[in-house]
Amino acid sequence: MRKLFFAAIALLGLTFGANAQDKSKKAPPPPPPKEAKAPMKKDGTPDKRFKENKEAKGPLKKDGTPDKRFKENKDSKAKAPVKKDGTPDKRFKENKK
Repeated sequence: MRKLFFAAIALLGLTFGANAQDKSKKAPPPPPPKEAKAPMKKDGTPDKRFKENKEAKGPLKKDGTPDKRFKENKDSKAKAPVKKDGTPDKRFKENKK
């Protein structure tokens, strides 16, 4: 009798559990994508922090990023050091020309 009682409770639990998940309600479709506009700064110039606004001068890799092996794509961040007043610091070889 006890086994029959637990079997009936388990059967009712599975039945109500299956009905609790209503499959007729579907999630609303996602909104249509907006036009992909390139992000702009407040002054109207393109914001270079975003990939859409970066301009590659040379060859690109498969993923669309600039290939740093080529001279055209290398950053010229290695500028000659300057003093506080803005004049070139002659202690460095780049400024001894």
